[in-house]
Amino acid sequence: MMEQCRILGEYAQYVEKVRENAEIIAMSIFEYDKEEEEQKLQAIYEKQGELRKAKSIAISLAQEGESIERIARILGETEKTIKEWLAETH
Repeated sequence: MMEQCRILGEYAQYVEKVRENAEIIAMSIFEYDKEEEEQKLQAIYEKQGELRKAKSIAISLAQEGESIERIARILGETEKTIKEWLAETH
């Protein structure tokens, strides 16, 4: 019957895809680990804090007359990154 009715066949394919996607969504919900997600967020926040500190140090060193090359070496960054950070402040 489905072979004879294209619309019915397409609908059956649609229903199958919906069921597959519902299963994927359910699996992702059950596999959610709150503690793991909180640890990931904490790592992101720490990295952002470190980045803010590095930018602040770069700005201070530049204001003291240090060269971009030296600032990059001190902070372990590229000269391009330091230039970008300093450009953000202007």
